[in-house]
Amino acid sequence: MYGARSTREAHARLLEGGEPHGVRDVVADSWLRSIAAGIDVDASAPPITLDGPELGDYRAEHPLSRIFPLLYDVLGQAAQECDAVMAVADEYGQLLWVCGPPGVLRQAEAISFVEGAQWDEEHAGTNAPGTALRLDAPVTIKAVEHFVRPVQRWSCAAAPIHDPVSRRILGIVDITGGEDVGSPQTIAMIRATARMAESELGRLSKGTDQPVWRPPTAAGTRDQVALPVAGGLQLQALGRPDLVVTLDRRSFRLSPRHSEILVVLAGHEEGLSGDELAVLLYPGEVTSSTLRAEMVRLRALLGDALASRPYRLTCEVSSDWAAVTARLAAGDIPGALRLYQGPLLPQSEAPAVVRQRRDLHDWMRAMILVDGRQELLVNWTQSRWGADDLEMWRQQCVILPATSPLRPRAQAAASRLDAEFGN
Repeated sequence: MYGARSTREAHARLLEGGEPHGVRDVVADSWLRSIAAGIDVDASAPPITLDGPELGDYRAEHPLSRIFPLLYDVLGQAAQECDAVMAVADEYGQLLWVCGPPGVLRQAEAISFVEGAQWDEEHAGTNAPGTALRLDAPVTIKAVEHFVRPVQRWSCAAAPIHDPVSRRILGIVDITGGEDVGSPQTIAMIRATARMAESELGRLSKGTDQPVWRPPTAAGTRDQVALPVAGGLQLQALGRPDLVVTLDRRSFRLSPRHSEILVVLAGHEEGLSGDELAVLLYPGEVTSSTLRAEMVRLRALLGDALASRPYRLTCEVSSDWAAVTARLAAGDIPGALRLYQGPLLPQSEAPAVVRQRRDLHDWMRAMILVDGRQELLVNWTQSRWGADDLEMWRQQCVILPATSPLRPRAQAAASRLDAEFGN
């Protein structure tokens, strides 16, 4: 990924009339839109377009009010614990809810990141809620990638929520905080939360074919772009050396390299340039022709489901690792453990896959340890990936009753691993 210094220099060059080289295309394009909108890089503060009773009335009538409790349970609590804020915006980028620790909320007020403020790109410049709304795709904007300088101490990640019938954008869910917000784990959680929200809206409107989206009110009249309906990709890569793709009712296995490419692209719905993709795939130096050749072969398998410039998947993507992420984000640890078939592409050394594999595995493991339920600990150590997890065995020794037949087994395993690892 590009460093903060190179991004800051590219930002300065752009403001001086140069080209924004050295940053992600999605960021550079957004910077150019921000300039075109007349955003002041040093002083632009988003306007407050909803306030007082007007905000309360508008918010109560908005379709997202029906699922706000779900959004808060899944992401709001996590934001509280991580010194970040969760925000939910409408289809125009107006912040309807902003939740978080009081101290962080006060800091967010300094940049007008408050309920009722207008955070679309036209009013706030490059930022995750506004850019996600503009692109109709999940987006992470890290620190100096923001266009307005006072916002550059923050990082944010956001994803759109769609009407389950019409597929119009209903709004945006966002996490804004420190540099940790820029991690792949955060955007995965937010994307999974948005999809859970859409599923819940579909459940609530079951039995009717009427969209839950309302015609625009006085808040705005901009057209919304419908999400194109296309054949979906189903991906399975947990606990496997390769990835199994299901496309148009056909299932087939991919080579290890093609498996890595699909895992990476599934996590970057906005797409990646060739250089960005190469950095995420190859541990060392690689020629651009090598990657192009791989993409040509992969496109022969996937057809129009794979686009270039940027490289991206053009249809709905579901995966077994995203399903586990969604369960974890919802706090359903038993459900996540049932779906978890092992580490993601365990033999891969692609940097992005290694990071994603470690993040998901560590998250699952940490959730089990914090939960502490006996059945979860036992199920983990019965798996091939958890059989040598010393801390899990030790925890069983603590919580299992003295009369449990599992306790001697846990004590024996802990003693053996203690001896092997010298602990």
